[in-house]
Amino acid sequence: MLELLGRKPRAQTQPGRERAVLNIPHSARSRAGSFHMEGDDNFTYCPSTGLAEGNEHTPFAGWAFPFPGVFLAEEFVSEEEEAEMVELMDRDEWKPSQSGRKKQDYGPKVNFKKQRLKAGGFTGLPSFSKKIVAQMEACSVLGGFLPVEQCNLDYRPERGSAIDPHFDDWWLWGERLVSLNLLSKTVLSMSCDSEDTIQLFPTFGNENGELNPRASLTQTSACENSGKQGSSCLLSPRLVPSKEVTVAIHLPRRSLVVLYGDARYKWKHAIYRRHIEHRRVCVTFRELSAEFSAGGRREELGKELLEIALSFQGAPV
Repeated sequence: MLELLGRKPRAQTQPGRERAVLNIPHSARSRAGSFHMEGDDNFTYCPSTGLAEGNEHTPFAGWAFPFPGVFLAEEFVSEEEEAEMVELMDRDEWKPSQSGRKKQDYGPKVNFKKQRLKAGGFTGLPSFSKKIVAQMEACSVLGGFLPVEQCNLDYRPERGSAIDPHFDDWWLWGERLVSLNLLSKTVLSMSCDSEDTIQLFPTFGNENGELNPRASLTQTSACENSGKQGSSCLLSPRLVPSKEVTVAIHLPRRSLVVLYGDARYKWKHAIYRRHIEHRRVCVTFRELSAEFSAGGRREELGKELLEIALSFQGAPV
C-alpha cells in the first residue's frame, strides 16, 4: 500500500489572503538553491498524489509540481524475509566501495567508459533473490522486468556512508532502476542540473488538512478564463530554475522504490550522510537497455547474460 510519509497537515489559507511565499525576493530564491549543496531538500515527494510538495520553512512552502517516474511500495518484504536476506548477505565478503560504502556485485564485468563487458566470473543472481524477483511481477510498473544485475550496498553512519548525486549508466542498463531498502529508513535526494525551469502550482488544503492540487489548478484556470484580477487570482503558477529544486523521496524500511522516465533520466539521485542514521542495506536490480534486448544490436549477448542471471545460482563477483 502506498502511503504519504512524514507529512504534517497543512493549514488552510484564509480566504482573501495569499501565502507570503508568492513574492519571493531574488536573494531568498538564491538561498533556496543552497539546499542542494547542504544535502537538505526543499520539496518532498508524495506517493499518494505523485506531487513534489514544497517543504515548510523553505521559500517553496505552499507550492507543488508533478514529479513523474517514481513508484513506491511499502512493506515489500516481511521482517522475517529481511532478516534472512541480510543474514545470507553477511555470509559473503563485503568489499570496500566509495564514500564509506561496502558492496557485493552480482553481474557482468563492465568498463563503462570503453563500453565493453564480458561475463567474466558472473554466475548469476543469488538464490535468495528469486522470490523477491517473483514478487515484483505484482507491480504493474515492473511488467516484463528481467534483472540482469544485482548490487548490494552496505551503509553505516560510523563510516560516513553516502552516495553523491549521479545518473546510473544507460548504455547497458535499461529504464527501470529497482531498489529494496533494508534495515533502516532513509531519504533518496533528487536534483537536476538542467537549465530548464519548473512550473510550480499553489496548493490548497481541504477541511482535513490534506493537499488538494486539483483545487489550485481549477482556481488558476478559472481566473485565467474569467480575466479577473486581484488577490483572489494571485495564486497563479510560477517558474523556478530546475537547479534550485531538490526533492526528497522518503524510503521506509523494507520498501521498494522504482525510478523510471524523468526520475531516471532527468533527475540525479543521491543518499546524503545525514540520512544514514543506522545500518542500511540497499539491494538494487537493473535490467538491460534496448541495445542488449530483443531486436537490439547486441541481443545475443543480452540473452547470454540473462540466462546466467536468472539461474539464481550466483555468488558475488
